[in-house]
Amino acid sequence: MLESAMVKQVVGFVQAKPRSIQEIAHLLQKNWRTADRYVEQIATEQGSIATRIFREGTRGALKLVYYVNSERIASTEFQERLLQRILAGTKKFDFSPFDIYQYVAPDKRRAFVEMQDDENVRIAQDIIGMFRAAQQRIIIFSGNLSWANAKQGTTKIIDVLEEVAKAGIPIKIVSRVDIASLKNLALVQEINDKLGREAIEVRNAEQPLRCTIIDGTHARLKESKSPEQYKSGELEKKTHVFYDIYDVEWVEWLQKVFYLMFRAGMPASRRLEGISSIQQLSKTGHVMRRGK
Repeated sequence: MLESAMVKQVVGFVQAKPRSIQEIAHLLQKNWRTADRYVEQIATEQGSIATRIFREGTRGALKLVYYVNSERIASTEFQERLLQRILAGTKKFDFSPFDIYQYVAPDKRRAFVEMQDDENVRIAQDIIGMFRAAQQRIIIFSGNLSWANAKQGTTKIIDVLEEVAKAGIPIKIVSRVDIASLKNLALVQEINDKLGREAIEVRNAEQPLRCTIIDGTHARLKESKSPEQYKSGELEKKTHVFYDIYDVEWVEWLQKVFYLMFRAGMPASRRLEGISSIQQLSKTGHVMRRGK
């Protein structure tokens, strides 16, 4: 784990203006590869800085590190409107991912529809393939971690997540952490216990997005539609719409939204301490009264 003083030093240096990896290496008195590794770790764990490669694939390629200003996530007026709607929502029906998808160029997006129950993942989704393809990081917007119980064929999704975590890929999640989600959270916590480290970091956020982002290059958003939302006969079965986005600028924007929630969210471990105290009160027969 990087020392907090060094992280502050790098973030402050980049906050003043974008810097090259070489400049950061000089600041830290480290070689280029070490500085690059530190930068990627800070970007993954903190979300306060990010990188962009110019002239990639050429001898003159330049990797710049820039500061992610959480107060200026949106670069356009419609992104600002989308951000405000997302932050105002708490349930998955409060925001439609199509409102993001519609702005993405046709050659950098795709969408498909499936009718299924929540605990069975169709091959077309290939969540297992998505997780196993990750080389840098996985970040997940979740409702209550219900996918921890899902299977793709005969393979449990949670087992694949454990496999990826064991390989050293950082996994960060924002999700509602409360009494109702305890069983799902326990499945995630078991992985951390097995590995002896917080390989999967969960923070509390009650938000409307259902989205997985792989390596900052591919985002998949999910929208669920239930018959009870519509008039009789309009929708016969529970339907899921999946939106794949490959536009780097939009994926980066979604990551900024994620880290805004992640930084503000309380770690699951601290939430669980509070929940545990409620359970203890219940066991001792004490009743929590309003104003007490």
